[in-house]
Amino acid sequence: MTMNSDLLRRFFRETPFQPATSLWRAIEIDVVLSRPFPPGRGMDLGCGDGKLMKTITDHVGRRELVGVDIDPLETGQAGALGIYDTIHTTSGGRIPEPEASFDFVFSNSVLEHIDTIGDVLDEVSRVLKPGGRFVFTVPSEYFHACLSGPWLPAASRSAYLDEIDRRCAHKRYWSVELWQRELARRGLTVSDHVEYLSAKEVRRWETISRLTAGVLYLVFGKRRQPIDIQRSLGLRKAKSSVPNALAGMASRMLAIGLNRSSPSTGPFGCVLVESVKIA
Repeated sequence: MTMNSDLLRRFFRETPFQPATSLWRAIEIDVVLSRPFPPGRGMDLGCGDGKLMKTITDHVGRRELVGVDIDPLETGQAGALGIYDTIHTTSGGRIPEPEASFDFVFSNSVLEHIDTIGDVLDEVSRVLKPGGRFVFTVPSEYFHACLSGPWLPAASRSAYLDEIDRRCAHKRYWSVELWQRELARRGLTVSDHVEYLSAKEVRRWETISRLTAGVLYLVFGKRRQPIDIQRSLGLRKAKSSVPNALAGMASRMLAIGLNRSSPSTGPFGCVLVESVKIA
């Protein structure tokens, strides 16, 4: 398997201020696009600025989409893309849509950030039609195990992992079995799952992140989330992109040594879960 250089170049071009995330998303969305993407009316749960969904629809074709995100600054940008028929600036636990009105719900690297995860899963089940699909990506139970840890030998690994979780705003690392149980309680059955982001890839993300978001986190204070720091520096503007040639050169550097001729073995830092609403 080789790195999808087109995706990596695109993500870096659109968000050059977060190269570590660009690497993660390129690997992640390559996995999403390797699966049949659901047809029909769909919800993008935690849509953010919409750029990620725009990347997906550029590959799979237009869908009737409703975007949901709690951040008004992000939904404002998402609305300008023209890919959503409706956008709700609201919590995922209070979605103003009728019961059984969606063919699918898609959520990419969102559920790990939500405190009230039970309320969100209840809402997903409520808005899905019988037979509707819930597809999502999350860090796996092995995410911590994939990290290399602190650079200084005397530093506490436990404290380091706690800091990573605070900076990334990660609330949980559930196993597939736990996701199965929680979804089953809400009338959803897991139909398939795919693990991705090898330990080597997680550690590449970790190294780049230390030198970018990690440095900003230390300079601007550990109580501020990276997205707030990026905004204060004017980095998250709708048109904050770089030329394609520069993006191509940077993406090649980010992926040095990650291309591989044979499948990676576990553990893997993330998992894509596909589930179906039971009629």
